[in-house]
Amino acid sequence: MTLEEIRKEGKAGLARALALLERKPEDAKNVALLDEAYRASQARVIGLTGPPGVGKSTLAGALIGRLRASGQSVAVIAVDPSSRRSGGALLGDRTRVATDPTDDQVFVRSMAARDRLGGLAELTLAAMVLMRALYDVVLVETVGVGQSETDVAEVADSVVFCVQPGSGDALQFMKAGIMEIPDVAVVTKSDSGPNARKALADLKGALSLADDGAEDAWPVEVLGVSAQSGDGVDSLLAVLVKHWEWLNESSRLTRRRESQARQWLVEALRERFGREGLRRLGLPDLPVGASPFGRLAELSAKVRSAPV
Repeated sequence: MTLEEIRKEGKAGLARALALLERKPEDAKNVALLDEAYRASQARVIGLTGPPGVGKSTLAGALIGRLRASGQSVAVIAVDPSSRRSGGALLGDRTRVATDPTDDQVFVRSMAARDRLGGLAELTLAAMVLMRALYDVVLVETVGVGQSETDVAEVADSVVFCVQPGSGDALQFMKAGIMEIPDVAVVTKSDSGPNARKALADLKGALSLADDGAEDAWPVEVLGVSAQSGDGVDSLLAVLVKHWEWLNESSRLTRRRESQARQWLVEALRERFGREGLRRLGLPDLPVGASPFGRLAELSAKVRSAPV
């Protein structure tokens, strides 16, 4: 399939392309599609992370509503825990994110974390790159456990970390060592009174301790949001637009995405061939602007053809 064919077929075409990528990730036609999509990037990618039950899916639904009202198309990757039996996602997209199934400008796909200890499976970046070439905004909602809270920084342009009032999430945020991950920190259910105000204060305090004073650093913003009432959702979107504009200054976005592509390439090679295979290859190079998918195919062929 080509991007143009997927565009013509709409959501059905994208679903078919994702199924093909999952079944045959190393097929030459699928690699060519991903290379094409990597070069045709048009969307901004927003990661939503935080502990389970914090309200990420409800917030995603509120964001989708606002984005669609402004005429923007949206794709969503909802990363779920994996079934031990099938390896597939345990939760379905309909139970996670509320959307209008008749809206052909919204696409939601549940994806399993697989064996990444709660992190993002290799296929997640491939799916994101394909969606990034077809939609205006891509939302990646993590499962909220294990590696996912840090892995999301390897696929998203902007990361939103969510905490819930009265849950101790702000303290866990400090303990987990992920204060450097988010670009925006939000307290969900911010209409819950004193607990919400305390959570906001705790988050601001934690982030002030993590401030390294770098002149070029993005100042992480802390917001209160109630997805149910809609309070704060517009403010969150405004901050995300501001962060997107900041990324597009001084080639920050290009550097961020190139770093993500290199990291994905290293991890994909390690998953396929282990540490010894990666050691034999050495640190894989990725030319500036090059797609990591074609490079992965080249290096994989090199490893397989090498004498044992």
